[in-house]
Amino acid sequence: MRLSDCHNIDDFRALAKARLPFPVFDYIDGAADDELTKARNTMAYDMVDLVPDVLAGVEEIDTTCTILGRKTALPLMLSPTAVQRAFHWQGETAVAKAGEKFGLWFGISSLATRSIEEIAELTRGPKLFQLYVHKDKGLNTNMIERCQASGFDALALTVDTIVSGKRERCLRSGFTTPPRFTPAGVWSYATRPRWTLDYLFREKFQLPNLNTHVSEGSSKAVSIAEYFNTMLDTSMNWDTAAEIKQQWGGTFVLKGVMSVADARRAVEMGADAIMLSNHGGRQLDGSRAPFDQLPEIVDAVGGRIEIICDGGVRRGTHVLKSLCAGATAASGGRLYLYALAAAGKEGVERALMILKDEIERGMRLMGVHKVDELTQDRIRTR
Repeated sequence: MRLSDCHNIDDFRALAKARLPFPVFDYIDGAADDELTKARNTMAYDMVDLVPDVLAGVEEIDTTCTILGRKTALPLMLSPTAVQRAFHWQGETAVAKAGEKFGLWFGISSLATRSIEEIAELTRGPKLFQLYVHKDKGLNTNMIERCQASGFDALALTVDTIVSGKRERCLRSGFTTPPRFTPAGVWSYATRPRWTLDYLFREKFQLPNLNTHVSEGSSKAVSIAEYFNTMLDTSMNWDTAAEIKQQWGGTFVLKGVMSVADARRAVEMGADAIMLSNHGGRQLDGSRAPFDQLPEIVDAVGGRIEIICDGGVRRGTHVLKSLCAGATAASGGRLYLYALAAAGKEGVERALMILKDEIERGMRLMGVHKVDELTQDRIRTR
């Protein structure tokens, strides 16, 4: 299978699976426990149908919209994801440049493999930093101040990851950051020489937004679960969120909100946006899909705060359905990680072009000219 054979996100997943050692692929692809929530995140879109208008004269359409105060080319965001250079040696560099090319918001994780400063130099596009609250308050402050100095456009506080979900594929494979060659995966690493040689002989793997304070994840290999369970602050609460919002002082997002009560509290505290997210099904298995939860969140706080539906997006029509249901935008991580793992920057650009074409084609077939015409009367729940 070649990159030119990839015509949808599932095709990129298949190519990534062929090119990655299985412990690395399973880290991207896997989720918590029985992985029911991960599957539901995408399946939820199948339960809603689009209702198109015809004879609408859609020669010209406008896919632009404003998200978090920045005009973007599509109502789609590239969610922050960790350790991207474990999947392809270009890592966040590839995704940042592809995001800039397509005019999209791009987010990096606290556990990114490129530094805050590098990303700021790489792209003039809108940039979001995903903050994990560590027990080390000095580390939290350091990351916030670096984002301020580097001109990041928004900060997203991740609120659903005070401990790690039980990611059983990683437990079986022994995947760590940095990746290490385990007995379980040695044959897979040996039979994926392109990935293995890139990992061994290109620049050293590190987590530069953390290594000023901790060695775990850079020079000391740990599982993601071990890192989360030992490093992150389980006492984080609404007071913590308010303090971080004040310290940041800019556009502020809560990532991982799923309940109406929490959405209302987010409005009360003055957050600019919430990301409805279950962390790609990697935390609490059996929890609701963001798209399933979207209507009641919109009913409760729609119009008072931006609502970004994060997770499960595999098609342009999923983006359209999210907007029809009341979201400001849709976002996803695996939708570009599979492409990154498959072919680096070239892969991410191809994936984004496919999604762009699907969004544009879908709008024309829906008979809409602008994003704000994607309203609730254009969908039906089965």
